[in-house]
Amino acid sequence: MLGRAEAYDAWYAAPLGATAHRIECALLAGLAAPRPGERALDAGCGTGQSTAWLGALGLQVTGLDYDPELLAAARARVAGAVFVEGVATRLPFADGEFDLALAVTVFCFLDGGQRREATRELLRVVRPGGRVVVGELGRFSLWAAQRRARAWLGSPTWRAARFATAGELRRLFREAGAARVTARHGLYLPPWGALTPLAGICERAGRPLGAFGAAFVAVRADRSNIAAPPDAPGARAADD
Repeated sequence: MLGRAEAYDAWYAAPLGATAHRIECALLAGLAAPRPGERALDAGCGTGQSTAWLGALGLQVTGLDYDPELLAAARARVAGAVFVEGVATRLPFADGEFDLALAVTVFCFLDGGQRREATRELLRVVRPGGRVVVGELGRFSLWAAQRRARAWLGSPTWRAARFATAGELRRLFREAGAARVTARHGLYLPPWGALTPLAGICERAGRPLGAFGAAFVAVRADRSNIAAPPDAPGARAADD
């Protein structure tokens, strides 16, 4: 039986997983606009798949995850990154420490209160004028339905998952005080490996449909370029 890290990486090694990851990264890049030299946080980094992607683009990346086994695999994959054990609802970083914070398939494993906490924390740790990008499977997509079916069949990974809509993600960041919130959709490829060779056709055909039929939703939230005073309510240093 595969360990957690091995099972995680097996998905990305499979043709369907690798193709989906490539499509998702292209969508995330279009929103995040990552630039070489920027400081980036990969919250919920798992085995470092997105961490490696950001590093390859020339960013200085810190990966965070609560699972030591996944973090060990991430450290082995991305030698140039920093990895920290922790959770997205209480990030162990100073205010404004990053230019960009990324969280991919993290919010689906958080309940409502935890999502609000993670939203505030992600905004807190990016600098004034910085941005947060969250990527999730859309609630009404075939991909989310497939994972709900796996949960019904006993999958421990997806049993607690609660998928969000673009509107819910946008609302979270607006309520948290983001200066601007933008959403985009992608991954029109159905979750069946036999169709992987048709991914390019699926994406081109699906793009005009917007949210309809899209499996992946990405939301960018920009932090106001006005910094909060050091003693503002909710401000917290990295070591408190």
